[in-house]
Amino acid sequence: MPYQNSPITATMPCRSCDMEISAIARECPHCGAEQFDTRTSALALRDMPSERRGLTAGLLCLLVGVFGAHRFYVGKIGTGFLMLVTLGGLGIWWLADLIMLITGQFRDKDGRRITEWV
Repeated sequence: MPYQNSPITATMPCRSCDMEISAIARECPHCGAEQFDTRTSALALRDMPSERRGLTAGLLCLLVGVFGAHRFYVGKIGTGFLMLVTLGGLGIWWLADLIMLITGQFRDKDGRRITEWV
């Protein structure tokens, strides 16, 4: 079932009793049935869009991307620092990130795609 609304207010039916519950609930508050294991929940969260905005990340990448500012913004501190000291991989890494941002393939530190622009 596709998510409704935002990830915080999204709902889904319980796997056991079919009552409407939060989409991120680990267990049903009505019957106590476990909804998904840790592996499934990580994959489900990965499919949800990031709360980071593409416009902000895109502008940071375009204007100061060679310093890794867009990577710091999305929580990728380690690779942001590497971009800072290598000047965006001499521009190659910066260009690849810019293309990925424009096409909606860039991901935040949790692996969620940055698809929302405003």
